[in-house]
Amino acid sequence: MFEPTTIAVELRGRAQAEGFDSVGVAQLRDDHEQAERLWRFLAEGHHGDMTWMAETATRRASPRALWPEARSAVMVGLRYGDGTDPMRWRGEQGRAVVSIYAQGADYHDVLKPKLKRIAGWLAQSTGESVRVFVDTAPLMEKPLAARAGIGWQGKHTNLVSRDLGSWFFLGAILTTAELDADASETDHCGSCHACLDICPTSAFLAPYRLDARRCISYLTIEHKGHIAREFREPIGNRVYGCDDCLAVCPWNKFALAAREARLAARTPAANPPIGDLLGLDDAAFRSRFAGSPVKRTGRDRFMRNVLIAAGNSGDRALVPAVTRLAQDASPLVRAMAAWALSRLSMPEHFAAISRTMAADETDPAVLSEWRTAETLEGKL
Repeated sequence: MFEPTTIAVELRGRAQAEGFDSVGVAQLRDDHEQAERLWRFLAEGHHGDMTWMAETATRRASPRALWPEARSAVMVGLRYGDGTDPMRWRGEQGRAVVSIYAQGADYHDVLKPKLKRIAGWLAQSTGESVRVFVDTAPLMEKPLAARAGIGWQGKHTNLVSRDLGSWFFLGAILTTAELDADASETDHCGSCHACLDICPTSAFLAPYRLDARRCISYLTIEHKGHIAREFREPIGNRVYGCDDCLAVCPWNKFALAAREARLAARTPAANPPIGDLLGLDDAAFRSRFAGSPVKRTGRDRFMRNVLIAAGNSGDRALVPAVTRLAQDASPLVRAMAAWALSRLSMPEHFAAISRTMAADETDPAVLSEWRTAETLEGKL
């Protein structure tokens, strides 16, 4: 029989030795308030293309449904911020902005080995079963982390910590062991609503309520189809994710730069010039973003995003590269190339290329994009 107090002390020591910045334990029990939020989110369709959320909703609503024998969750936080303000890149329209969390190595690859070592020790010390999760299972990690004292879910629905601010990843170890639980964290947002006000696409319906279908992070990462015209200009130069609602949080004044070297920004993903990305074919995309979270979007969706950034850049020097992409094999890419050209080209050039491209186009969505651009942009 293990001694819970001794386990708790050593658990913190091992988490610190692995480089984690925060650790806490929560008992696994049903949370009816969080489950109700989830069901409402899904019922209103706010999950958009993320069909996996609905498909796994029953298990997601209750960690005990995911693993009935589990009794405790060990939650850890690992900061990833670089100590700088990402908002400074909003004005650099020639740059393709990548969310801070995706500028380094894939966090799954960084966190999981650390968690597995801790989990192995925990299993050996308690004689109980363990499972490790890093954002890959139907587990509502943010509510669990709040219950474990790591932080609280802010009005933007992300986790906020008094010590780490907003810039940190979460990992979880579920175990059948009955561990001593930590005190949960309370909400410290107060009357602040900076995160709600800053959102370029008005994705927050109310405090603590997000419509993912309007969120730039969702649109540029999860959304598989064409991005609606109303969101393209607000997206600006963001090509993967958006940090605005995190960046304005006052609690980030306490956040320190990440200690984990692998999470530091790497040149390929660190806000490169838009022109550097417009020539990427599938092989070049995979090579450039190997080991990066960016790779998960796939080349075509990523190029869709880059073309939106190009269209917002005002840089007519990009027109030749964008014109080549108007003949890309992917309809997703061709459609956004049409929109970008309508924004960047001189009227007579756009008129000529639009007639040529539309005449040869067979995809209805792409053809509609050309025709809509002709009308709305007043080019013809």
